[in-house]
Amino acid sequence: MDFVEAQHLTQQLRDKIGRVVIGQEAVVEGLLVALLSGGHALLEGPPGSAKTLLARSFASCLGLIFNRVQFTPDLMPGDLIGTNLYNFQTNAFTLTRGPIFTDFLLADEINRTPPKTQAALLQAMQERTVTLDGKNHTLSESFLVVATQNPIEHEGTYPLPEAQLDRFLLKIEVPYPQRDDEIEVVRLHGHRSTMPNLADFDLAPVANLESLRELRQLVQTVTLSEEMVVYIVDLVRATREHPSILHGASPRAATMLATAARSLATLRGREFAIPDDIKELFLPALHHRVILAPSAEVEGQTPDGVLKLVLESVAAPR
Repeated sequence: MDFVEAQHLTQQLRDKIGRVVIGQEAVVEGLLVALLSGGHALLEGPPGSAKTLLARSFASCLGLIFNRVQFTPDLMPGDLIGTNLYNFQTNAFTLTRGPIFTDFLLADEINRTPPKTQAALLQAMQERTVTLDGKNHTLSESFLVVATQNPIEHEGTYPLPEAQLDRFLLKIEVPYPQRDDEIEVVRLHGHRSTMPNLADFDLAPVANLESLRELRQLVQTVTLSEEMVVYIVDLVRATREHPSILHGASPRAATMLATAARSLATLRGREFAIPDDIKELFLPALHHRVILAPSAEVEGQTPDGVLKLVLESVAAPR
């Protein structure tokens, strides 16, 4: 697969998803960046903004095995990972696999479950393995977590700890659609009150595991010049030195930003990454990885606002 074919394939994915989800092109692109990078995505948006529908449509167009878990306060790690049950017929323990054994896992309202269950995802997201009773079990090579959370409802929620947030390649804001797009949404879905049946939209897969593997191999060939590497490192280090930021981004953030830039270049049909790729991804790749200083919060500053100042303070390569 070359870059022209990759751009054509990913455009087909956008077009298919656009049949169901209207007016969220930037969010779809963010999910594609995560997919090509082999990373995970956190979708944050108000209720009713099609986060779950988008994730379902995305998985359907890729032909991936899809599992959805509704995170609740009583969800236990075993409900997610699975457990070893004793089989009296064979006198041996048998692994009962949980929903985490899939290609595409939708972790719906991830901030509604306690930290113990949230942490059950850590090893899976980072290493694509889970450990049960001292034995490691390998997950699918295409294992992808798309988690959702509601930013305006805090009662009965458990904010994700920094270690968990750092596992997400991107935190993607899902806004309300523009007026014209919302009109089209009502035209398309205004005859039902339940989740649309995706079979009605001809979302036949346009990619499979083999094509996904080829796309990710192609991403690795994208040129990231020495000037671009230095630019990424300087941006990440600047988050640690800014007076409004208590804790800046980690070296993992720099490597993830570099991978994401390569993926975005691939989506645009380029064999090389440019500074604009870094600038476009800087906020979604870092605003969940920085913690503002108390004084900045008192002044009403936001992570996005401070990161924009950081972005303006570091000169981009020409």
